[in-house]
Amino acid sequence: MNMAFATTRGVDKNCVRGLVKTRDKQLPIRYTPEQLRGMFWRYDTNRDGKLSRKELKEAFNCLGSSIPGFRAHRALNRADENGDGYISEEEVEELVSYAVKLGYVVK
Repeated sequence: MNMAFATTRGVDKNCVRGLVKTRDKQLPIRYTPEQLRGMFWRYDTNRDGKLSRKELKEAFNCLGSSIPGFRAHRALNRADENGDGYISEEEVEELVSYAVKLGYVVK
C-alpha cells in the first residue's frame, strides 16, 4: 500500500493525509472512530479534558472541513448533552459518531 502525502491550503500542515493507490485510481481511506477520537483529543490544547468550540473548529479544519466553524457548532449542538458549551469525555462518543457520518477521509 503506497501513501502519498500532501497539504492543502488553509489546512493544518501537521495533519497527515494519504490515499491508497490501485492500478487505475486512488481510493480514499476513511478515518476510523479510534482515529477520530484521537484526533479530537489531540486538539484539547489546554488539557482540561473538554473540547471547546475553538478546539473543535481546529480539529475539523485538520480533518479537511471547508466550513470548520459550522461543523464545530453542529458538533456541539449534537454532542453537548449537558449544554455547558464543551464536549466532555462522557460526550465524545456522540461527537465521534457525528464525524463518522460526515465521512471524513484521509487525504
